[in-house]
Formats: sequence, structure tokens, C-alpha cells
Amino acid sequence: MELMNQIIARAKADMQRIVLPEGTEERTLKAADKLIADKVAHITLIGNPAEIMALAEKHGLQNIGNAIIVDPKNHERKEEYANLLFELRKKKGMTEEQAAKQVEDPLFLAALMIKSGHADGEVAGAQNTTGNVLRAAFQIVKTAPGVSVVSGAFLMFLPNKNYGENGIMVFADCAVLPNPNAEELAQIAVSTGHTTRTLAGFEPRIAMLSFSTKGSAKHEMVDKVVEATRIAKEMDSSLKIDGELQADAAIVPAVGMSKAPDSEIAGNANVLVFPSLETGNITYKLVQRLAGAEAVGPILQGIAAPINDLSRGCSVEDIYKMVAITANQAIGMKK
Repeated sequence: MELMNQIIARAKADMQRIVLPEGTEERTLKAADKLIADKVAHITLIGNPAEIMALAEKHGLQNIGNAIIVDPKNHERKEEYANLLFELRKKKGMTEEQAAKQVEDPLFLAALMIKSGHADGEVAGAQNTTGNVLRAAFQIVKTAPGVSVVSGAFLMFLPNKNYGENGIMVFADCAVLPNPNAEELAQIAVSTGHTTRTLAGFEPRIAMLSFSTKGSAKHEMVDKVVEATRIAKEMDSSLKIDGELQADAAIVPAVGMSKAPDSEIAGNANVLVFPSLETGNITYKLVQRLAGAEAVGPILQGIAAPINDLSRGCSVEDIYKMVAITANQAIGMKK
């Protein structure tokens, strides 16, 4: 996958500080060792230092000593982070005692490191649920300016190079928000456009998908997509966005020409925005299994800093790739 190689190369060229809160998890440690060896990112591991080094020795990992290791129960910034957490959450009823305890949670500690400017991004989820990863992110880092929803995009690498951008497409939302309204769907479209520019490196052509193309069907679900398209265009006029489009009209030139001849997106979309999580999640899994596509993600978007969630069934290679992706997001946000 040439694009993943480019993503890794960009990360190496501008190394970011990525924190891995699951520092005693075997796959995470093995990925960290390789990331450090390859100089993809500056790695911070959260966990008991003695346990981390014992596990590194057990698994023959030679580079873990070059990571920053933070003991969540005993480190020099613990009081600073506890005070910050208290200030952020006191209006929600958090006490100083609760903050002092919660700051020992590696997920909250990682988010506080990012909030304080001591880390550029985070990757977690090999041991923790998506809900736990996102809870700390929402409470501490919060969403990006002008965005109220977090969504999950997938880079789809297709065997058939005729689709998308030479076989590369971006699908969203496939991971987070079950039933977005028009405003939220518009935000997902704009966020996905920015993700595409940052990670894929090509200009997005965004299709807002429905079971209707340009008024071929009448339904409130279609109306939502039409309204979302209008709002998304207003949110970012630099993005090429069109809808509502059926899937075939979005990606097959002949069908696009027939059903939406005046559209600059129809038949040539490289980004597909689905009207609901149900449709997005089902579609990416079917494309992955039936078409033999490789799906990389979910890549979380809409958070004020790059924080990405892993599947608990992830591989060492999955973690490695997601750290490189997170580093690229951090580079893009800084620009």
C-alpha cells in the first residue's frame, strides 16, 4: 500500500509525540518498540515502569528504554494534571479528591497530557472499550472548534483501481454516531474532507449518499441528506460536495452521467458519506469482505487533538499504522 508508506514517511519527517496509555499491553509494547526503532514517532508509554521493562525483556524488545515511561500513580506532573482535571470538571461536580484519583487512570492521564501540550496525540483501545477511550477525550480534550460531533472514517484500499482515487476511497461515518441529523451529517462530511486531505493527500470529491439521486425519491430520510449537503457546502466552500446520490451514481461514471449529468461529483466520488452509522458500518464491512478491500481505521475525526481508538482484536501492525496516522493528523492540525 503506497499510501500507508507515504503516511509513515510523513510521520518520520516530522516526528510527533504520541502517547500510548496501555503501556503494559503486549501488542502495544511490540508496536512501540518497532515505532521507536523506525523513528516514526516519539513514544510515551503509560504504566508501571518496572512492569514495562520486565515485559520488554521478556519479549526481547530492545528499544523500549528509549520511550518516555510515565507511572500513572507517581510522576512529577501528577499534581499539575489533577489540578487541571479539577478545573475542567468542577462544574460537573468533580471534587479535588476525585480528580486526584481519576488522574491515575491512564486514559484520563493521556488526555490531560495532550490538553497540557505535553503530547500531540494518543492511540488506545487494545484493552479499553471505545466508550472509555472517547469518554476521556470528550471530557478533557473536547471537540474541535465549530464541530459538535465525533465520527469515524476508514481508508479503503480497493483491488479495483477504477474506483475512487486509483483504488483509494474514504468512508464515513462507520464507527461513532448512530443517526446524525442534517447538521451533524454536514459536520461529518466536512471533517471527512479534511481527513482526506491530511491523510490521503488528494483533493476530496465527497458524495452524500442516499437511496435517491437528485429527487428520484421523496422521503424525510432523503430530505436530511439534501439539507446536510447544503449545510456542508456553507461550512466549507473549498470542498467539492454533492448529494443526494445513490451509491452507483456516486462511483460509476456512466450511471453518474445518466442520473446526475450536471454533478461534478457523480461517477467520480472518492469520499462516501453515509446517512447513518448503520449504513456506513454495514457497507465498509461488506466491501472489505466481498471485494477484498483493506480497511484502515476507524480514524476518529472532530476531536480537538488526534485521539484514535483501536479494536480490541487489533494486531501489532494495526497499532503501528494507527500511530503513523495519528502523527499525520497532528501534523495537519498544526499547519
